[in-house]
Amino acid sequence: MFVSASRLVIKLGTGLLTTPRGNALDMAQFRRLTAEIAALVQAGHECLVVSSGAVGAGMVTLKLKERSRDLPSIQACAAVGQSRLMRVYETQFGRHGLAVAQVLLTHQDLDSRICYANAQNTLNCLLEHRRVVPIINENDVVAVEELRFGDNDRLSAEVAILARANLLIVLTNAEGLTLEPDGRGLPIPLVENVSQVAHLASGSKGRLSTGGMATKLQAVRIAVEAGVEAVIANGRKPGLLERIVRGEMIGTRFVVPIGKSADARSASVATPAT
Repeated sequence: MFVSASRLVIKLGTGLLTTPRGNALDMAQFRRLTAEIAALVQAGHECLVVSSGAVGAGMVTLKLKERSRDLPSIQACAAVGQSRLMRVYETQFGRHGLAVAQVLLTHQDLDSRICYANAQNTLNCLLEHRRVVPIINENDVVAVEELRFGDNDRLSAEVAILARANLLIVLTNAEGLTLEPDGRGLPIPLVENVSQVAHLASGSKGRLSTGGMATKLQAVRIAVEAGVEAVIANGRKPGLLERIVRGEMIGTRFVVPIGKSADARSASVATPAT
């Protein structure tokens, strides 16, 4: 039984969407995750997906075994891989009667009052159609922030604020935030103050990803300070999305600080000042 309808931002990282060896997109993951997201949509929730994976998809197409270090090569991978990534989403969501919409953003877009408003209006219009799932990624061909740092972690927080979401769900290969530096052990179920647990975050990351738990915590801090609750959980475990939306303590849940509310979104750090 789902909770009342809500607006959700679901972030899927590169490591979650590729095979353990990193040499192909994990189609079983795509099938399962899109099915779980489709179930949420069918239950009345509005879902926006912030998806990495374009660079990984491009590496596969270009037959690269390792992620390039020079920026032009990485951006070329993204250019090749983005269309392939969207075809996969289109096919998988199509199985459930859903369409997809590609939305490419940069942090400069979100710093511009006009672009911010346009993006917000576009997302709202797409969600009004009910049967459309926006797939959001950074425009890696012209921007570099997520290629070098964060694997779309910060972008997911900014989108959650932009869309006035009720919940940001960051799915990763980790169980959540743990007391162990290597990420092992049981996750901390509830965090009320992100600053008090920041020292627990490891900067380690996967071979194909550009983020780590540290960047996820930074994203969570942005979200909760703007009034958006957040969860970090293991996206390789089936059925977690439904349970998270129900309010079960899965992974690590970050609650909005006392005194903050949904109204804080309008004054958040992601809202452009000019």
